[in-house]
Amino acid sequence: MRVIIFSWEFPPRVVGKLADYVKELSLQLARNNVKPYVVTYHDYLTGEFDEEYGVKTYRVTNPVKTHVSVLTWVLTLNQEVERAAANIYYKSGKQVDLIDAHDWHFIPAAVTLKKALGIPFVYSIESLEDHRSHGANSPFNMAIKSIEWLGMYEASRILVKSKWMANEAVRIYKVPESKIKIAKPEAKLWIETILETYGSLMEETAHNA
Repeated sequence: MRVIIFSWEFPPRVVGKLADYVKELSLQLARNNVKPYVVTYHDYLTGEFDEEYGVKTYRVTNPVKTHVSVLTWVLTLNQEVERAAANIYYKSGKQVDLIDAHDWHFIPAAVTLKKALGIPFVYSIESLEDHRSHGANSPFNMAIKSIEWLGMYEASRILVKSKWMANEAVRIYKVPESKIKIAKPEAKLWIETILETYGSLMEETAHNA
């Protein structure tokens, strides 16, 4: 199985808890005979890198250097994420099974690659805009929420880290409960749940081909 992971942070770039989580996820996948490719952002450390246990990282930077908000930064960076993922896809002989997009930042790239190359994706939720900016309904917030909604709609599976977050995805975005899988990082069978989610998506994709 070959999986491309999208994350806007990954060591040595650590903004919050997501960086270390994605690093541990990629290592655990590699230990379970999955080939993980991490596409992430760094402002100057760019290119392809070999990490532990066969994990490969592809760090891209934003070609646009001045931004008015994180929204314009994300949307202009997505083209570089798409380019890196497409390169991985073609270099692997088109043998990429799925994309795991963490949080909303690279959902546009995941949707584009799904439509253009037929690569299904999982949306792994770290947080939601309603929680990050409680009560905020400005055009800026609504734009981010629209990207989150797009991810919920286009993703074949949604991974969350708690029952509470699963309930929030249903409440806010009306996601079918059957689409959501809970993988608690502290649980003993955490990686097994993720592998089962990936595997079921591969079986569904093969069945529909």
